[in-house]
Amino acid sequence: MRLLISFAALFLSVLLLQLSSGGVGPLDALSGLQLGFTTAQIGLLGSAHFVGFFIGCWWAPRLMGSVGHSRAFAAFTAAGAIGLLAHMMLVHPYAWAIMRISTGICIAGAYTVIEAWLQSKLRNANRGRVMGIYRAVDTMGNLGAQLLIGVLAPAAYLSYNLLALICCAAIFPITLSTVRQPNTPAAPRLRPGLALRVSPLSAAGVVVAAVSSASFRMVGPVYGQEVGLLPSQIAWFLAAWVLGGALAQFPVGWLADKFDRRWILIGLSVASIGSCFATISIGTASDAVIFGNAFLFGLVSFPIFSVSAAHAHDFAESNQRVELSAALMFFFALGAIGAPLFSSTLIAVYGPAALFVMIAIAHAVLVIFGLARMRTRPTVEARTPYVYAPRTSFTIGRLMRRHRDRRR
Repeated sequence: MRLLISFAALFLSVLLLQLSSGGVGPLDALSGLQLGFTTAQIGLLGSAHFVGFFIGCWWAPRLMGSVGHSRAFAAFTAAGAIGLLAHMMLVHPYAWAIMRISTGICIAGAYTVIEAWLQSKLRNANRGRVMGIYRAVDTMGNLGAQLLIGVLAPAAYLSYNLLALICCAAIFPITLSTVRQPNTPAAPRLRPGLALRVSPLSAAGVVVAAVSSASFRMVGPVYGQEVGLLPSQIAWFLAAWVLGGALAQFPVGWLADKFDRRWILIGLSVASIGSCFATISIGTASDAVIFGNAFLFGLVSFPIFSVSAAHAHDFAESNQRVELSAALMFFFALGAIGAPLFSSTLIAVYGPAALFVMIAIAHAVLVIFGLARMRTRPTVEARTPYVYAPRTSFTIGRLMRRHRDRRR
């Protein structure tokens, strides 16, 4: 209990960060539609966020080494607040793209600080319980951010100011904490080739997970408006997707630990394809049906990243886990950078259904590649446990490594 109380400041900062950063993407999309941005320009905003995300992941460990955890966290959250506040001062899609790079740097850098702090304090005896609370707080913040969109007016000073205030509020818990700051861990080497050598299927699965989640999160509001949803309903549309993904983790984890993970990965992709075509076929059906399909899509697409990561770690040695996690995050960032811009361009040319056609094609490629890989590699005998892997920073591998090794 004393340990959890000592982490209360970190968890509160996580919750506030998610409420702020999780809301800016949908709000930008709705604001861009109201301001007359093209769908391609709205997609560019989502891609810019992940460019900033990649920069933040790379820069954060180095900044922590220079100024310490608390100061680095304050610097990153200040960068995010500046990006939010500047939105209504300079209304232009390319200016907003630069601001979204700033908010991407904020979220990746701040999460790197928090996860490095957790890593230094956790031990094998308490790692699983603390990480479970951490993931629950992160999910609640993500879900709350989607619901917040329903009450924020698009393209309004008040809306962006409120998100900026929440972002600034995240500074207080961690910087005012009396808990001693940990030593700065060495930054993991970024070796993308490691993921390709260990498990090409896992690298492909991570890219497809990025295509699904980044496209839906960043361009989903455009789809929602095209099929007739109101801004408040778009918030519930996105929240249903997040809720489906959160509820899927336990049953999918049980299946992934019991059966061949490649079949689980292929099954999730097949189900994702079915969900995509169900969404395309209903078009502008009732709101309840649209929300139900969003929930189903989250249920079958959200766990693909974690299943892919678990499969990759089945073939990794203990001393490779941190760098392997960083490599998988690298491939996720690559897929997430390109997906929103490409999907928004397709919507502009072919209509809203093109978003889910693109996602379905990505999953079809993963199914074919997965079946091909099953012909060339036998099932691994000693498997690591399934772990829900948040897509937050390169340092997340440090938090997951001992948890996997302990239960292997």
